[in-house]
Amino acid sequence: MNNSYRRIVTGIAAAFGSYLGIWAYFFPRNFYDNFPGLGSAWVAADGPFNEHLIRDFGGLYLGIVAACVWAIFRSDLIVTRIIGLALAIFGALHLVYHSQHLGEYAPIDVVGNILTLGTSLLLGILMFLPGRKTREVSHANLEDQNESEPAR
Repeated sequence: MNNSYRRIVTGIAAAFGSYLGIWAYFFPRNFYDNFPGLGSAWVAADGPFNEHLIRDFGGLYLGIVAACVWAIFRSDLIVTRIIGLALAIFGALHLVYHSQHLGEYAPIDVVGNILTLGTSLLLGILMFLPGRKTREVSHANLEDQNESEPAR
């Protein structure tokens, strides 16, 4: 994946994380009662309200957003890949949990759960993909080329 696409994917992950993080951290009761919105309440269907847990979830996402913004502006492939790995692991585990607890949801909410959690996982996987090798030139390769050229 080239840097432009990686920045776009990282930006989407940051936007998604901002939406979740701000809502959950600053408005935990509203998040619990209303997430994802549009008349659905996915969190409330899964157990009693726990402000601490919901604020921790929001704080986690806000931390991920900060790391994503850093990676976007620094164009740091290693940082982006590490964030992607963390998001992919979290996304996979989150998807597995919710896939096993879909019985309390309406069919449209089952589809919504799988699509949104799958998208989160996919963003992490895309961010973790290695960079393109064909366009990368290391300093060691440049030094080797310079040493093999005859002096003028």
